Amino acid sequence: MKLQQIALIEDNEAWVQSLRWNEQGLLPAIVQDAETKAVLMMAYMNRESLQLSLERGETVFWSRSRKELWHKGATSGNTQRIVELAIDCDRDTLLIQVNPKGPACHTGTYTCFDEENGTDSGQLRQAVVEQEELVKQLKVQVQPVVADAVEERNVSVHVLDQLAQTIAERDRERPEGAYTTYLFNQGLDKILKKIGEEASEVIIAAKNNNAEELTSEVSDLMFHLLVLLQDRTVSLDTVLSELSRRHAKPRRDDYNQLGKVKNKE
Repeated sequence: MKLQQIALIEDNEAWVQSLRWNEQGLLPAIVQDAETKAVLMMAYMNRESLQLSLERGETVFWSRSRKELWHKGATSGNTQRIVELAIDCDRDTLLIQVNPKGPACHTGTYTCFDEENGTDSGQLRQAVVEQEELVKQLKVQVQPVVADAVEERNVSVHVLDQLAQTIAERDRERPEGAYTTYLFNQGLDKILKKIGEEASEVIIAAKNNNAEELTSEVSDLMFHLLVLLQDRTVSLDTVLSELSRRHAKPRRDDYNQLGKVKNKE
């Protein structure tokens, strides 16, 4: 539920008490970036820290080692503004979506689950935001049907070409903090991993029957495919030419329950 929805609950204390606290009176709290969806950290809350989090709109945890309340960012300034709270089906784990003001980890990294080992503080989040700006170029709004449909289709292809050129420039210049720089520096395995993740999200969006979500996830997938093409030095024109070649002439393919049946020559 949204934080403002929780604020409307007349008795927050009763809602807090209704959760399934463990024997130590604690709940694990998973903190997620509301914008990038990256998991930032995991900490524990007791009843008092959760109540304070609801009142302040920022995360407050219970330190098991120091045995005291811990307002995230109180000394460092790296606070976490709460956007949304969710409780799991067993009511014993919290998922907290936040807008982080700085790195989540005490080591200075954006997330405590920093598998890259060395990402500069906040750099990954900045990079992901930049990716979203680039992907916006792919999100062409559906327009009413007009007579000159061919022209509209050419404009859409031109958007892909512009994005491919931008990605190529990022590859050549490697500007610091750019998401594409991050991908190219990490190499092929990271790019392929991202394509796998985005493809999975496309499948989930399609199963959810959500056109807006599907549009967004397909745009993300296409962006990463263009990054892969650039990394492998395969041009977008080469792919488009191959598609054109395949559909130059009408074809009739045979299929059975196992899929396409290849014609023997």
